[in-house]
Amino acid sequence: MEESGSRIEKQAAAGTMAAKEHGPMPSDRAPLVEVENLRVRFATDDGVIDAVSDVSFTIPQSGAVGLVGESGCGKSMTGLSLLQLVPPPGRIDGGAIRYHRIAHAGAPCKVVDIAALPPRGDTVRSIRGAEIAMIFQEPMSSLNPVYTIGSQIAEMVRTHEEASAREARARAIEMLRRVGIPDPEQRVDAYPHQLSGGMRQRAMIAMALVCRPRMLIADEPTTALDVTVQAQILDLMRSLQEELGMAILIISHDLGVIADLAETVVVMYAGKVVEEGPAQEIFDSPQHPYTRGLLRAAPVMGQPSQNRLYSIPGTVPHPLAMPRGCAYRPRCPERLARCIEPPALKPTAAGHLARCWAREAEARG
Repeated sequence: MEESGSRIEKQAAAGTMAAKEHGPMPSDRAPLVEVENLRVRFATDDGVIDAVSDVSFTIPQSGAVGLVGESGCGKSMTGLSLLQLVPPPGRIDGGAIRYHRIAHAGAPCKVVDIAALPPRGDTVRSIRGAEIAMIFQEPMSSLNPVYTIGSQIAEMVRTHEEASAREARARAIEMLRRVGIPDPEQRVDAYPHQLSGGMRQRAMIAMALVCRPRMLIADEPTTALDVTVQAQILDLMRSLQEELGMAILIISHDLGVIADLAETVVVMYAGKVVEEGPAQEIFDSPQHPYTRGLLRAAPVMGQPSQNRLYSIPGTVPHPLAMPRGCAYRPRCPERLARCIEPPALKPTAAGHLARCWAREAEARG
């Protein structure tokens, strides 16, 4: 029970404290990736589904941005879009993903629109893994079961850099050591099924970071791990970010994970951004009713065990049966008559945005 209690304290009640420790994102930090009006669509037999609709946010160099929301809100699809990995029949159907790429030989930075690149083209292949890496949700299904951990990490090195097999193996062993895997000289020859869930996740992180990317996309990096291993993985990601100076896009439904790593939080619902702001502002003063519901649903340390957790009423709308106006309207306790019109994402405070008619009404007094 002590372990469970510490998890609740770390990932729910202490969320605001963690956000305050990060503080607001420095305004002078140069952008690394700028997502603007991104739209991802899936053509199905029943109609076209907008999995991601008009999504915009910026990931600064060495910064940490968190994408949060319920399952099916579009956050994972947004992350996959950044590497042109949207599975068919889905495709990027609009918007831009401007990646500020470092040029060689002292030349100025080159901005590449990843959204406009062919998914199987040479340019995006050179970016994946080497410059922008991704940790996928389930390491057991992401790692190839018929190859050793070391050979898969070494393959990443040899794909993106000129290295011999011996050099790539040495790099794999060193990276396994850096992510905290014991006896890396022996574990390098282990197969995925021979490792625990936490060790597989560490191996995925080692594979993602072996080429020292400028940005890491971490999609639910602690799912299905016990609370002790979760804390270790988050501490590892934070320390590696500081050591390598890389940016992180952390994708999770767990507000505690977001609070632990993110400086800026982007809240998604039904494929759209409904709130965005500094982590401290989001946790201290959530503006959108959906964000407030997510925070209320988190367990709180010291709450009597007989008290039932809050549950947001209703269900997420089907992508082919979206309500008129605000998608959250049927579930919203603050809905107004005007909510049948689609709201825009507007500022509520410095650096804080919300897509809500009720907040606009409050601002007008």
